[in-house]
This record gives sequence, C-alpha cells and structure tokens, in this order.
Amino acid sequence: MFSKLALLSVVISLPLMSQTIVHTSLPPTIDGIDNEPQWQTAKWHNFNTVIIGDKLAEEDFSAQYRLLWDQNAIYIQVSIVDDVLYDNHANPLEGYWSDDCLEIFIDEDASGGNHQYNHNAFAYHVALDNQVVDINTSKQPALYNDHVTSRWQRDTTSPHNITWEAAVKVFDDSFTDGKPALPVKLHANKKVGFMLAYCDNDGSPIREHFIGSKDIIPVDSDKNLGWIDASVFDTFTLIK
Repeated sequence: MFSKLALLSVVISLPLMSQTIVHTSLPPTIDGIDNEPQWQTAKWHNFNTVIIGDKLAEEDFSAQYRLLWDQNAIYIQVSIVDDVLYDNHANPLEGYWSDDCLEIFIDEDASGGNHQYNHNAFAYHVALDNQVVDINTSKQPALYNDHVTSRWQRDTTSPHNITWEAAVKVFDDSFTDGKPALPVKLHANKKVGFMLAYCDNDGSPIREHFIGSKDIIPVDSDKNLGWIDASVFDTFTLIK
C-alpha cells in the first residue's frame, strides 16, 4: 500500500502542461476595472475544475483568467461570476479557506516539490478584504500582504460579474520569514509554476466548493494537493 507521500512522487514525475505569459511594457493598474488595452494581448484560460464539492451551476460560480508579466511582477486578471460573496471570519488568519477567496499558487523556478511548510512555492489566499495569507515555516498562517497587491470590483448589472486583479511579486526559495527579502527580477524565457483556485461558500460553516484552474490527478481520492506540492501546478514560460 503506497503512502500519500509515495504517490505524490508519482505525480512529480508526470509531465506538466507548458503555457506562456506575454510581457507588458506598461503594468496594468490593479483596480478591478477591465479597461486597459494591454490586457487584450493576453489569452484567457479556463478556470472551472471542481477540486472539492459537487458539480457547480454556472450561476453559482464560473471564471476565466489571463496573465501578463514585467520584470517586477506577474499580473493576474480574473473574470468571475459568483452569486454569493461570503466572509464569515473577522480575523484574516482564521478560517480563511472557508470564506470566499482567490488562491494564487506560485513556484518561482517551476521546480515542483513539497512546499507545505516551506517557501519552495507559495499558496497565497487572497481574501475579499484583499489580505493575503499563506502558511509560514513555523506551520502557522501568516500575512504576506507585501507580496500581492489585489483589488476587485463587481458589476452593477446581472450577472454581477466580478473583475479581480492582482500583481504578484515572485520570491525564490531563499525567502525567509521575518527577514528582508527582494523579489526576483523576471525575464523572458523564465519558467514559473502557476495555478489558480477559488474557495466558494454561499453561507455554510465550511467552504462548499474549491475550484481550480488545473485538473489534478487525485492521490488517495484527494485532489486538494496544490497547498502541499507544487508539482501539480502548470508550467508557464515568460515571453516577449
């Protein structure tokens, strides 16, 4: 009988899907408004794989996303339909995975591997109040608000589409909690590991759905592996 760690090593050996992120000479304004021409150069990607929960109706949740980069950050724009926005925890470090939030997975060098309690990769939970949480090397949730700038806005007309934008600074595995650190300077032909997810809750004690941008091969019937192992991320190449 294989252990989960042993089975995860099988996942590591699987080839990752390689995609591209287009360079922008003018960084988009992170304001939750889709009105800038540079976004038109970026390809939309699907964002609809249920990782936790039953099948979703489109009006309950549907999404797509696109990406840009410059030397300072990776820029994300997500177009979301979510009929209920829910945030039940006042403390951003408590129950953040059961409130509605956008989760951004980044592996600076696309090396894959375990990152559950280290910074080989990051799993940023971006809450509705735009605070950013990941687990630190002491195995505790911590704020990383200086890593991700985020803003979202909701349309006034049905289906009240949400535009959520973020600028993510990319840190390598030398990042140490509590010490000053500079993000890496991004460049053409660099490969990064990347995945998105969304925690969706319409009012339950725990999240009702967890939706990802990648269909993950389950280990022991569990697809919720992104917060543990960066080998399940897609690989993106930065291009000009």
